[in-house]
Amino acid sequence: MRRVTVYCGSNTGSRPIYAQAATELGTLLAREGIGLVYGGAAVGLMGRVADAALAAGGEVIGVLPEGLPREIAHAGLTELRHVATMHERKSQMVTLADGFIALPGGFGTLEELCETFTWLLLGFHEKPCVLLDSDGYWSPLVALADRMADERFLHAEQRKMLLAAATPAEALAALRSFEHVRIRKWLDE
Repeated sequence: MRRVTVYCGSNTGSRPIYAQAATELGTLLAREGIGLVYGGAAVGLMGRVADAALAAGGEVIGVLPEGLPREIAHAGLTELRHVATMHERKSQMVTLADGFIALPGGFGTLEELCETFTWLLLGFHEKPCVLLDSDGYWSPLVALADRMADERFLHAEQRKMLLAAATPAEALAALRSFEHVRIRKWLDE
């Protein structure tokens, strides 16, 4: 695994455990020789994960779309790529990475994760997606994915491809042990 894209909030959230997880993850990736790809900002959990990876000597690539305030861009990255749109941002972040980890975040984080996981389900890539479920943050999404499978909107085998981990070390282990399941998406055939 050469690089991991981390989706996370541009705010730090209400619980210190979120920032702690971001710092731990950035440090762990750098120590393991795995590059970090993320949204390019210096604020929130985004800034925390990038700062930690950089402090531990890691490669950090940010991808920042036009239209966001330039002052939020992280100035100390290995590379900061400017793209025209959010669609280009997501496409580059998927292309650059061998796997994905979602830290807590808001709708932007959720949207990036959902699109990336949908691409996995549709076979556009075969890269693992892991929820870093700090203090149960992603538990409602895990429950929703289970409900989708129970209600036959998601194949049970595909549901297993959305991984969750309690710690950064467990998240990295989940990425490394992921096995893609090729299965027809449509349940009614």
